Amino acid sequence: MADDVFKALADPTRRRILDELVERNSQTLFEICARLTTRHGLGLSRQAVSQHLAVLEAAGLVVTRREGRYKFHDLNSDPLEHIVSRWLGPKTPKTPESTP
Repeated sequence: MADDVFKALADPTRRRILDELVERNSQTLFEICARLTTRHGLGLSRQAVSQHLAVLEAAGLVVTRREGRYKFHDLNSDPLEHIVSRWLGPKTPKTPESTP
């Protein structure tokens, strides 16, 4: 599963999509395309963005839900937290050094 996450994060367009979902969660494909075009100058087709979203969803970084005829995309940070805790471990508070 971590391999899928790293593959998904390797592409700069997918990282921009995640950035947009961090800033504003629950976006439709149309909204994501519009934000990528206006904010980043990326003129990708809806199909290309949809394929990037499929990679992110397969990696578990994006989850989708349907409401009527709309499909909303939400960020799921659990896979990232799992990777971070794998290498960094649990945070332990630093102990102040004793003074003589």
